[in-house]
Amino acid sequence: MDGAMNGMIAGEEEKVQRNYWQYLSKMKGTGRSPLQINVKDSITGLFGGFLTISVLALLTSMTASEWLMAPFGASCVLAFGVWNAPLSQPRNIIGGHMISSFIGLVIYHVLGSEPWAIGLAVGLAIALMMISKTTHPPAGADPIIIMLGGYGWRYLFTPVFIGSILIVLFALLINNLRNDRNYPTFWL
Repeated sequence: MDGAMNGMIAGEEEKVQRNYWQYLSKMKGTGRSPLQINVKDSITGLFGGFLTISVLALLTSMTASEWLMAPFGASCVLAFGVWNAPLSQPRNIIGGHMISSFIGLVIYHVLGSEPWAIGLAVGLAIALMMISKTTHPPAGADPIIIMLGGYGWRYLFTPVFIGSILIVLFALLINNLRNDRNYPTFWL
């Protein structure tokens, strides 16, 4: 009986070890980067990011309102650098920032800014963006900024809503200046 039991245990250990190595082998990657270097795209990204962020920064310096937040820089990378990706579309830019910021504000005002509450807000933002088909990676930072900065509900309007709208507006204008681009690829 002991021999059979030892054999079963050894078999299970071997299976666990095999699964462990299989799991680790996934981290090697599967090939080369699919991204291609294109000078025209780089120049469009330079122009789009420069113009969009400069306008938002200028509005911030000229008014008493905040128009700019750090995740908008990452949103510009998507809107001008990978303009045709699903995560770069207007629905995702506006919806992702609005959902994530709203979650950040709710959690902050209900639970405070404890480390676990910040983690909960980011996790909920990810889940709700995925469910609503508005996933926008830069928006994942919104709850962190809101909760660490102690922002109030006005932050949802400016910079979040108005800033997101302006990013999409500039993406529409700049991306469509090129004949080989058609932005957005979808609205809804």
